Order: sequence, then structure tokens, then C-alpha cells
Amino acid sequence: MVITPFDEVKKKISKKIPIELLGYLPNKWEKIGDVLIIKIPSKLFTYKEIVAENYSKVLNCKTVLGDFGGISGVYREPNVEILWGSKDTETIHLENGIRYKLDPRKIMFSSGNMDERIRMASISNYDETVVDLFAGIGYFTLPIAVYCKPKKIFSCELNPIAFRYLSDNIVLNDVTSVVKPLLGDNKVNAPKNVADRVILGYFKNNHKFLQTAIDGLKNNCGILHYHDLSPDDSIPNKSLNLLNGSIKKYNRRLEVLNVKHVKSYAPGISHIVLDVEIGI
Repeated sequence: MVITPFDEVKKKISKKIPIELLGYLPNKWEKIGDVLIIKIPSKLFTYKEIVAENYSKVLNCKTVLGDFGGISGVYREPNVEILWGSKDTETIHLENGIRYKLDPRKIMFSSGNMDERIRMASISNYDETVVDLFAGIGYFTLPIAVYCKPKKIFSCELNPIAFRYLSDNIVLNDVTSVVKPLLGDNKVNAPKNVADRVILGYFKNNHKFLQTAIDGLKNNCGILHYHDLSPDDSIPNKSLNLLNGSIKKYNRRLEVLNVKHVKSYAPGISHIVLDVEIGI
């Protein structure tokens, strides 16, 4: 019989909380470096420190954060609080050979996007220039830079805290010669007429940044990776309608290269990404 970490947690906690509450223990979590993020049901609030401590011991984490509301604001800040452990929540998360330095109290990092981050490690090549309009701490920038080694990546980020970690991660992963980080509004500081490929990795109201993306492409031609939220029964038509509407004034055509489901976002709603090529 295989004993899972969740089995170990339940065994440790079984003598410390009422037995009828064991069924409310979270069987999913997010481990970022040595920081753990869990959602504590209201039934367990009275015992949240005990619960957090035992998860930390089983999963070997220095800090446990409680997730109390997902991501909010233009800076995509996580709504979390320390339940147990060190107040120093900065960590280094290793994924696919990439080191991501961040503070999960201040910066989002979704394991649900891991497949897409891994996919980005093989989409470009040494002859390309790439613009990443929502770079964050380097979610997509770093895999492209490390594994594809393009000529240049211009990585735009609005959040000063995320930008600091982006800059640190460029050094940490030894890609300073490839990546140029740009702090501020991408509508203002994203380069124009330089890119073979543009990434629009922020999926809320992303259509508002399509002009910036298309203006960034060489002669308004190239590849876009367009992330979006879409009702499941409208994939990919909702996103395609927005894309086609945006290229009309450029007198360009659009070809769909790939449609990928990234993860479920809500019942009947999915986070998707469309790879499209814009040409003459």
C-alpha cells in the first residue's frame, strides 16, 4: 500500500483535531520552493495553525500560507497570510531546470500553468526577437531565454516587485545577454516593429493590448501567443473574433497554428492560449 503525503498529514493531525473534521483537510496544495500554500475551509479555522504546522512538517516547508481569495488587482497580488513558520517567505522554485526567485506572499505562481511554461522552452529559436508583454518574474521569458536562446527578449512588467524578481531571475539563470527587462506600462515602453513573436500571457482583458502586440511585430507580421478566458462552448471562436477584429486596420490575414487548453478557471470557463500567425 502506497502512503501518500496526505495520508501522513491525516495521521499526524488525527489526534490533534476532532475526528469529524478530518474530512475537511485540504488534499491539494501549492508548493513553491520551500513555501506551501493551502486553502483552509472555515470548519478548520479554529485549528488552522495546527493544520499548517503538520502540513509543513510532512512536506518539508519553512512557511505555510493560507490562500484566502486567489489573485487581485492590476499587479496580480495573491491574497494570502502566514499560517505557520518563517516570516521570510522569499524562496527559489526550481522547475524544468529554471530557477524562479520570488516571494509567494507578494507574487503569484500557478502550478496549473506549468505545462505552458515548459512548452515555451521549445517555441522559439536563435534567429528570433521576442516581446513578452506581461513578463511577471519571467514565467515565459526564462524558459525561452534558457532553452531557445533567441537573439533578444524584451520583457515588460508593470509591477515593481515582480520586475525586481524578473531582474534577479535573469541574472540567476545567466541570460543577461538575451533578456532586456522593461519596467512600466507595456503600452508605453514595449518596442515597436522588432519582434518575430509576441507573448500576451495575461488573460483578463487581453484584447486591450492587441494593438500593442501587433505594433511590436516586424511589419505587423509574426506570431502571437494570445492567452484568454473563454466559455468552453465558445473555444476558440470568442478569442478568434477579437483577434480578427484587431488586425482589420492592418490589412493582414490570420492563421491559427494551435489552440491549447491551459487549465480550468471556473465551471464552464477555461484559460486557453491561441498560437496565431499574422501575415500579409
